[in-house]
Amino acid sequence: GNTAERYAQAFFVKADCDAVTLAPYMGKDSVAPFLAFKGKWAVVLALTSNPSAADFEMESLALKDNDVSQGGTPLYKRVIERSMEWGTPENTMFVVGATRPGKLAEIRKYCPDNFFLVPGVGAQGGSVSEVAKYGMNSHCGLLVNVSRDILFAWKKQDSPYSEHEYSKAASAAAEAVAKEMSLYL
Repeated sequence: GNTAERYAQAFFVKADCDAVTLAPYMGKDSVAPFLAFKGKWAVVLALTSNPSAADFEMESLALKDNDVSQGGTPLYKRVIERSMEWGTPENTMFVVGATRPGKLAEIRKYCPDNFFLVPGVGAQGGSVSEVAKYGMNSHCGLLVNVSRDILFAWKKQDSPYSEHEYSKAASAAAEAVAKEMSLYL
């Protein structure tokens, strides 16, 4: 609606962002304004990496005449299906967490042409190797997010860096993750 149009203008025009992460649960009118911008990305929350994502995203829904009941398609899959109807692989990306590699593989099968933003590597327990194994394909990529393992690298038990050297620790951790990721390219 009107609010989403204003947000899209603010992010894509005023702030000149390339992408915005969106919760699609209010439906098409909350996502469509972001899809109208050529060369910009709507990053739709599908199956996130946090433990309580199962509270809603993995719930199964059976849809019959707009009546929702238990026992059908998982919500995250329905979100992806609908979002694929609204957008294209050139403007729609999905958040698919690294903490559920089996689901990552399943999702990649039914949306092979979309980029995935993949949080959850590192502190949340996801691994680069599993993300590469289950999420990569020959023609479409992944944006893998590793935050806490880089930002707080100096706090790790085996870190040679002190609190005052947090930037050196972060740099070394980022380089290590980049090196690991390069093994799969």
